[in-house]
Amino acid sequence: MFTGWGQGFQAPQGWLLSARCCSGGVVNLSPMVYRRAQKRAHTMRPYWAYTVNTPNSVFSSLKVRYDRLMALTFLVLEPYHSGSHAAWLAGWQQHSAHHLQALTMPGNYWAWRMQGGAVTLARLYGESPFVSAPPALIIASDMLNLTTFLALTRRWTAAIPTALYFHENQLTYPPGPRQKRDLKLGFINYASALAADAVFFNSAFHRDEFLNELPRLLKHYADFTELQTVDQIAAKSQVLPVGIDLRRLDAYGSVDAKLPPTRPAILWNHRWEFDKNPAAFYHALCRLREWDIPFDLILLGEDTSHSETLFQTIQREFADCLLHAGYAQNDADYAHWLWQAHIAVSCAWQDFFGISAAEAIYCGCLPLLPRRLNYPDLLPASQHERCLYSEGDLARALRHEIAALPVQPPDAALRQRVAAYDWSVLARVYDAAFEKIGL
Repeated sequence: MFTGWGQGFQAPQGWLLSARCCSGGVVNLSPMVYRRAQKRAHTMRPYWAYTVNTPNSVFSSLKVRYDRLMALTFLVLEPYHSGSHAAWLAGWQQHSAHHLQALTMPGNYWAWRMQGGAVTLARLYGESPFVSAPPALIIASDMLNLTTFLALTRRWTAAIPTALYFHENQLTYPPGPRQKRDLKLGFINYASALAADAVFFNSAFHRDEFLNELPRLLKHYADFTELQTVDQIAAKSQVLPVGIDLRRLDAYGSVDAKLPPTRPAILWNHRWEFDKNPAAFYHALCRLREWDIPFDLILLGEDTSHSETLFQTIQREFADCLLHAGYAQNDADYAHWLWQAHIAVSCAWQDFFGISAAEAIYCGCLPLLPRRLNYPDLLPASQHERCLYSEGDLARALRHEIAALPVQPPDAALRQRVAAYDWSVLARVYDAAFEKIGL
């Protein structure tokens, strides 16, 4: 047992000193100062250690260890603090056992944020308390040019480990109509991944697609393509699914209260932009109308276009089917319409995880998703045949499920699968993953 901590003892931040002596008797402790030899600048400070003596001066089996006790401080750098990026950060902050601080910028002008955001965040870091009290770990989103940030802050951050989290990437994100891929933005993703101590992707699909595309990016250049760096990035890459605050939706409905539909409501809860492929959705609706199949429509998702879009076209041509059309301004409205829907549709060309689909599934919707991207991993294998459709086959799948749903509701395994992405489950996984880098 301990007879005392020693005068002036202070345990290191986040740790508790403990000892075990197996020889019996009273353990006498005498303090001595030492430095914990770590490269982390924030831990290079004097701590107390102890020598142990038994009554007969015989040293026996002794184990002195530091056990994790208190929270660490992680700093998140987010130059595009909006939408799913902001929700991800807020969810982890709320559920983490650690202290998550953040330096952020508004979610505007995304391409400029990728190029210039690092300069602004470096200035903000230099003006922050982190200069004198460094975080245990710096975590950057894929929208940050991490190499520029580290270069501008090297006097303060050279000894702090860094991690990079990919919500999306600019190597495989499909360019818009009449747009050409900007390779310098993809190169920022590449260089940031190379500079980070650890790299995280929100899905295995995303990780594999990015790593497979890197050689093509590097071969685009004339010489010194450094193709071996792809393996270096792969070796430090991990999958860490997106955490979602799914339980917030429970306040507005329940699966038990969801009655079998007599006229199923089809849900669209995605952005009305090219990468979500709304044209395929529109064509499927037109086929259903040609077949005289009754259905209702719930149209959610943001429409930022200032010109005529398919969102307006669908509202006009299917006005008699509409239960709701428009962006939900708050969680209550959004959750209400998810619980009212029966079939959730995606036609996306790009979805590195599938947050909208997961939210709809959690609210008891049957998903009809394209057989690509990360969608197969969102579903139990037993549900692939029913819930995944091949290209051009959405209308047929909708026709089948509109007829089947009244007698064959969604399998409970669908909701169980996506419930694993709730922050109440994933926060512990996140904390453990980043602790390994920050300690």
